[in-house]
Amino acid sequence: MSIDLTTLVTESRNSHSETIDTLSTFDMLKVINNEDQKVACAIEKTLPEIAQVVDAAVTAFNNNGRLIYIGAGTSGRLGILDASECPPTYGSAPELIVGVIAGGKKAILSAVENAEDNKELAISDLQALSFNKNDLLVGIAASGRTPYVLGAMEYALSLGAIVASISCNPKSPMTDLATIAITPIVGPEVVTGSSRMKAGTAQKLVLNMITSGAMIKMGKVFGNLMVDVEATNAKLMQRQKNIVVEATSCSLKQAEAALNECAFHCKTAIVMILLDLNACDAKQKLQQSKGFIRPALTLQEA
Repeated sequence: MSIDLTTLVTESRNSHSETIDTLSTFDMLKVINNEDQKVACAIEKTLPEIAQVVDAAVTAFNNNGRLIYIGAGTSGRLGILDASECPPTYGSAPELIVGVIAGGKKAILSAVENAEDNKELAISDLQALSFNKNDLLVGIAASGRTPYVLGAMEYALSLGAIVASISCNPKSPMTDLATIAITPIVGPEVVTGSSRMKAGTAQKLVLNMITSGAMIKMGKVFGNLMVDVEATNAKLMQRQKNIVVEATSCSLKQAEAALNECAFHCKTAIVMILLDLNACDAKQKLQQSKGFIRPALTLQEA
């Protein structure tokens, strides 16, 4: 099968790096760094679409749906990475944000032959997750044409789900298919066709924005503090204490006492200290405010 890559921006040759193999190490890295600086500017142009995806993710969560990332190769790995970092950072359920990669777990570490070309495989992977119309699907592929991702998008649309895409080529099949298309045009790569570079960086930044934005809007951030962080190791236990101190201006001793009383639940400890409540009453306030700290602080006594 012949594939025409000549029309893809991500596959074109970069004039700024044509002699990169002749440069000193420092000058070589300057070329890479100069190109990387273009990524944030490309993403800035897509902020309206990213905002739409964040809001769609929040709607999905409020309707008992999930955020499902799907991709192949680098794109699939980036989706898995972003999804896997949400539970320890925001205390979200592991099944709330899921990354799916063509070829399954084996493909996380090594390439799986022909997996990215298989549309039917994508459908079966989504069916294995019981994907439904309340879920949000985000297809990720730098080229915007990966058959595996297109198959997943077509299936999700057939169920009535909202489907977003993250790609780095304009007017691609994924862009045309998506309900919401995020398309940061980062230009040709320093190493021609190596889309794990600028395109991969763009995808990672966009994924960070989607999940961080959604978690903030779900009440998992107070100010800029990650108040749902889980204390799964010594560093994170100390982070919890620091968060409570920052949020309440209390002493470290007071923070430790409150966290001990509420079984190391940051939000509860913060409400306990700010409203001078015991753990049980603070938990009740948070339940009434659906887990949002600011509304909990202003709730009137029943």
